[in-house]
Amino acid sequence: MVLNSTTATSETILQAEQLSVFYGNFKAVRDVNLNIGKNKITAFIGPSGCGKSTVLRCFNRLNDLIPGARIEGRITFGETDIYDKRIDTVELRRRIGMVFQKPNPFPKSIYENIAFGARINGYRGNMDELVERSLRQAALWDEVKHKLKQSGLSISGGQQQRLCIARALAIQPEVLLMDEPCSALDPISTLRVEELLQELKSQYTIIIVTHNMQQAARVSDMTAFFNAQATESGSKMGYLVEYDLTEQIFNNPKQEYTRDYVSGRFG
Repeated sequence: MVLNSTTATSETILQAEQLSVFYGNFKAVRDVNLNIGKNKITAFIGPSGCGKSTVLRCFNRLNDLIPGARIEGRITFGETDIYDKRIDTVELRRRIGMVFQKPNPFPKSIYENIAFGARINGYRGNMDELVERSLRQAALWDEVKHKLKQSGLSISGGQQQRLCIARALAIQPEVLLMDEPCSALDPISTLRVEELLQELKSQYTIIIVTHNMQQAARVSDMTAFFNAQATESGSKMGYLVEYDLTEQIFNNPKQEYTRDYVSGRFG
């Protein structure tokens, strides 16, 4: 099944309705309702084990790769139900890209890190131009333009993460999912990635999972606060407590749990 264009939709590009996630019989996340705004940065915050990354991975069906994982509810991309059995998940993951917690460049040259995925996805244009454009978008071109034949593993951690962002951008996604993209980086590299996100949101919709509340407050337009409740088996089940403008979440949240978390009373 071909994914429909999202250009005709309103400001919401992704929508989760009554989303619950299961691993086997265990319900990891329950009843999440979210509207993700187009060309906005949305931050997912909350304590460990609350389901932030689990929900994030639902948006491009990466949880499908985990044995026993399944969802209840619905996620739409534009007007398309992405869990329709006819959906081409390869095409879905091209249009909704992913940047992981730890930089994971391919063991190839900087150039091939960009070109490889584009080639696999059928890119037929000028590859040199695509590599340069992607590296420029990731604010990395000036730092690596004279060493494109060097291994992507030879550059610093912060540069590697921006290379992974460039690699994701090269396949021209509409949405970029980022799971703790700065957790392994030093403060200077973190700041550079945060500046980059602000530059990218005019062209992309970005969802970022972060444990860093200051980062969420700095970079995002909307913030979703997740929490976890203990189950009878002693495990944790995540749920969405509150979703609102970032300024509202941090300065005047409606829920007491949110207020306690952003004020540092628990986490």
